[in-house]
Amino acid sequence: MDSATSERATSPSTARPTLASTADNGLKIVIVGGFAVGKTTMVRSVSEIRPLNTEEAMTHAGRDISELAGLDGLQRKNTTTVAFDFGRISLDARSVLYLFGAPGQERFWYLWDRLFSGTLGAVVLVDTRRLSDSWYAIDRLEHHGIPFIVACNDFGGPVHTEEEIRAALVLTPDVPLVECDARDRSSSKYVLITLVEYLHALSERRAAATAPGAKAETALESAAPGAAP
Repeated sequence: MDSATSERATSPSTARPTLASTADNGLKIVIVGGFAVGKTTMVRSVSEIRPLNTEEAMTHAGRDISELAGLDGLQRKNTTTVAFDFGRISLDARSVLYLFGAPGQERFWYLWDRLFSGTLGAVVLVDTRRLSDSWYAIDRLEHHGIPFIVACNDFGGPVHTEEEIRAALVLTPDVPLVECDARDRSSSKYVLITLVEYLHALSERRAAATAPGAKAETALESAAPGAAP
């Protein structure tokens, strides 16, 4: 996300809540995506605490990326995340969501595998003008077996249908695809709610598949007359 956009990001409340003493369930979420898609902005907009950012001034190599892109906003970007962004949201008295925004530049991708450790799920944030920049993020998440949803950040680019985006990103029908504005707190919260609901649905499906009744039914089907050997 360009620096001008980041400056317009909704600031968290000045009253910084402390972590409740009853909280004992930490859930880790990672926000990944290509360079300048709005990961830092999303963490800033939705975190209930002052987020930790590791942004540094762009080096010459980093500036080349935005200058060659030639897209509105990227040419004004003068900082980049060099490690990760960190924020926090309290879900209830006992559960806390920890947000980690991954660095977008390719030279920092080696950090991703470490960030993925212990991750419950992920948001792949994309700029629909540069869908191919999201391929690597999706590939790494699938490699690690981490469930994810895709959120299309609004940069005012050309409108694509859901079918076109799914085809370009090779998404299976069950992966949620939503639109968002990473600058807006309520929009970013909607993205995270969608992810949590998706993870809950996956958990229920797994539980149902491993339930004793489901195993017995499968065994009966296998033993039924005419069943394939």
